[in-house]
Amino acid sequence: MALLPILEFPDPRLRTRAQPVQQFDAALRQLIADMLQTMYAAPGIGLAATQVDVHRALLVMDVSVEKDQPQVYINPQIVARDGVEVSEEGCLSVPNIYEEIERAARVQVRAQQADGQWFECELTGLSAVCLQHEMDHLAGKLFVDYLSGLKRERIRRKLEKERRERASGAAKPAAARTARVI
Repeated sequence: MALLPILEFPDPRLRTRAQPVQQFDAALRQLIADMLQTMYAAPGIGLAATQVDVHRALLVMDVSVEKDQPQVYINPQIVARDGVEVSEEGCLSVPNIYEEIERAARVQVRAQQADGQWFECELTGLSAVCLQHEMDHLAGKLFVDYLSGLKRERIRRKLEKERRERASGAAKPAAARTARVI
């Protein structure tokens, strides 16, 4: 397994729409393993292939406290949505930024497993939020797109400043945060 580099906003590659996965082979299983390892190490609770510059319709997530319940969704489709949930979201591609985002409280999803078999399941709460967040990545959308243009620009400038400081060795450690990073 290998840790994969995670693209950060405003990298234009994050705007690439994922293409359907068509081959269910050892290379796909390796990518899934690498994505899970990357997500856990980041640490996050979800990761879309787009975030690691692989533009295929694949996402992984694990919202369990023990981080022992990995889930894989290939070619996911939301077939039903219900209710509204507003929660604070963060993103591995938008580090140290957290904002309140409105999403469906319940989703019915249809997706494929690593062997290509289709399945359907219903997700609620944090699982539903995480899946919707990651599916946005597959469509080339980020959670900051739900914010005003002014707020999004302020976030972009802040992240670019932090990257410059890291590059020059003048970066300060980020404050600890209790929100989950999706």
